[in-house]
Order: sequence, then structure tokens, then C-alpha cells
Amino acid sequence: MGTSTRWRGPGGRSGIAADWSRASRRLSLWDSEGPRAERLLDEIFDDYLDVLHRTMRQEQSAFGLVDAATEAGYRLADAMASLADDGLDSLKDADGFLTRFTNEVGGNGATITDAAIRRAATDSAERFLKRRSEEPGGGEGTGGGLAGDLLCLLYQWFFADIVSEFLRSIIAEKVKLVAPVLSVLDPGDHIADWAACKVLSLVPNPCEEAAELVERAKSAESAIGDPVGSLPEIARSLVPGTVGKVLGLAVGDVRERQEGAEGESA
Repeated sequence: MGTSTRWRGPGGRSGIAADWSRASRRLSLWDSEGPRAERLLDEIFDDYLDVLHRTMRQEQSAFGLVDAATEAGYRLADAMASLADDGLDSLKDADGFLTRFTNEVGGNGATITDAAIRRAATDSAERFLKRRSEEPGGGEGTGGGLAGDLLCLLYQWFFADIVSEFLRSIIAEKVKLVAPVLSVLDPGDHIADWAACKVLSLVPNPCEEAAELVERAKSAESAIGDPVGSLPEIARSLVPGTVGKVLGLAVGDVRERQEGAEGESA
């Protein structure tokens, strides 16, 4: 499951390519000072997300995005396990944590897709540090480890940021060709707020999944000693489904693609 696919631009088929161009033209006509400017920009970003989803459904290999996001999701689960084990000690050096997390989760690929995922790792880590600093007790959970809800937020932020950073790359590549003035307006600054409202709702919460496991165990009067398991393991199990949801694909499609790639490498 490599990520060396070269950037070919949005949309390889004529219909989809036209939809990408339409979204770019609509953004190029956006008036930041006009009435309903912010709402219109949200609608334009919704258009981009819709076209991205349709592109992915037509060609799952488009942009190398499915494979890259899946691999990054598994790296994130590993990073969550390290954070859970190391607790607050791993966050004493904030700059060191930010660099380490970006390298470990963002990877070192050279495509535009890889660059978007690396930026997503940095963005989500920065938000994580900020949120942790605002938490009572510095985000310490039971047993001296990190609070589980912080780890779950990190998971959700990362996948939402993958989509927002990827679309930001497309906006930068396409719009600057038809409307250079937008580099001054920089609608990309607004995309993080849009993603927080739109894309974040698509990302499953590992903490909620853990709670559901507990409830199912209780209702079945199960004798399972640890029905929840660890959050990192739950997060790992959710990766294919999460990638499918944020990219507009069925969960089974991502799992089949992953299993096929694993079979080829075996």
C-alpha cells in the first residue's frame, strides 16, 4: 500500500473533472464582502467534499488518498498507544512532542497527498496540546495516564484534518490559476472551521465505541474481563471504516482494498 502515486489533478474522468472545475469557478467568484459570504463559502466547501466523495467512489485509487489515509490511521493508533503508555511525561517537551508526532504519524512521503496528511498530523497535534493545556489537571486521567477523551479527540481531529488539508491543497492548485486575487483573501483559512462542523461529524469516536462495548457486555451479562480493551486497539479497528466515511466510501470497500494489498505483499 504505497503512497507514491503522482499528483494528476482532481478528477480523471470528464464528468468529475468538470465538477472540480465548476467548484473552482464558483469559489473564484466568491465575494468575501458580500451578503451571506461565510455561508456561501461553507456551501462551496460542501461542493468540494461532494465532488471528492464522487471521485473516490469512481476511482478508489484516486490521489493515493485511501491508502495513504489508512496507513496514517494505523500510525495514529500506534502513537495513541505510546501516549497512553507514557502518559503526561511524553508531553513535557511540547515542541519535541509536536515534532515526534508529526514524523511518526504524518510519515515522510513526497506526494501532495502525503504533504496534506503530514500537515494534518501537525494541526491535530497542536490542537491536542492546546486542549490539554485547558483541561483540569493537564489532561491526566485515572492511573496517571492521559485522559481517554483527549486521545479520542486527537483521533477525530486527525481524520477531519486530512480531508480539510487535502481540499486546501486542491483549492491552492486550482483557484490560483483562475483567480489569483484569492491568494489575498485566502478562503483556505476558513476551511478548518468548516471541517470542524462538517467533516468531524463523519469521524467515529473511539470512546463512544468503547462505551457501546461496555453496554453490550452488560446487557449480555458477559463474563468478559475487559470488554472495552484499549482505546488504541479500538481506534485501530475503526480505521478502515473511518477512512470510508470521510472519503465517501463504504466500509467494506476500504477493507477489501486493504486485504487485497496485504495479500499482494504476502
